[in-house]
Amino acid sequence: MTAISNKGGGGVGKAIYRVLGSIPTGVLWFLVIVWSIPTFGLAVNSFRGRDAQRNAGWWNVFSDEGGPTLNNYEEVLTSSSTNSILESLANSFAIAIPATIIPIAIAAFAAYAFAWIDFKGREWLFIATVSLLAVPLQVALIPLLQLYSGGAHLTLPWIDKTLTLIPDFGLAGSSAAIWLTHTGFGLPFAIFLLHNYITSLPKDVFESARLDGADHFTIFWRIVLPLSVPVLAAFAIFQFLWTWNDFLIANTMAGSNPEARPTTIAIANLAGDYGRNEHLLGAGAFVQAFFPLVVFFSLQRYFVRGLLAGSVKG
Repeated sequence: MTAISNKGGGGVGKAIYRVLGSIPTGVLWFLVIVWSIPTFGLAVNSFRGRDAQRNAGWWNVFSDEGGPTLNNYEEVLTSSSTNSILESLANSFAIAIPATIIPIAIAAFAAYAFAWIDFKGREWLFIATVSLLAVPLQVALIPLLQLYSGGAHLTLPWIDKTLTLIPDFGLAGSSAAIWLTHTGFGLPFAIFLLHNYITSLPKDVFESARLDGADHFTIFWRIVLPLSVPVLAAFAIFQFLWTWNDFLIANTMAGSNPEARPTTIAIANLAGDYGRNEHLLGAGAFVQAFFPLVVFFSLQRYFVRGLLAGSVKG
């Protein structure tokens, strides 16, 4: 008895099914349990007070004085010293939603063009776009921050003039700077993933639509998008989780502006000076993780299909 049967055909998809299909179910369950223990321990500790967390392991939760408590969650959500958590949740939504929807919209059009529209330089442009996946975002954060705060200017010394390439939009320290950065770095992967899926769609469908007089936009809107729901949902999961859980980009772009800080920064500040409130971190983490879990379980039926986009046919 194996966990996954050897289905599908061709390429990477068949290899994945073959490897996973050879693993006994008991081994897979053992790996799941071992992998889940730290998260389970954090969840248990979120219901324990500071002294209990410091004096004994999470497995002693029922022997603690007073037993499990909701005080940590109450303090995280209502305390005057940590009331920024609720505001930061709104900031996280203001960042994650556009940073998820905009890349999907742009990448879907671009992926269809690369897959089914024949234009000069298509292959090289696609290679250049996918190559951007190799650019570390860390090296681009400071230049982007300078771009957001001062624009881009080109000095022409021979005529003693400065040419403004991009004006100063005053985006530094705003949530727009955060989701614009996530959008830019998410586009190459989105285009790559959607392109692999769209190229695997039956060619006969497109030829029949063209014979019926459909233009590219009609084919894209009425055929490609409905058939691409699995891969769109898979990328939405990736992008939303990455954006929602990001700390580096948000901390760099938001700076000292508390009105633009998402939950990752608010939770990092929960511990307070010298870590005296570190017992609140578990509760804050699960408050922050609630919405990503809702997104994942809502779209998880498309997850594996989207991961194997373009690799399995038949």
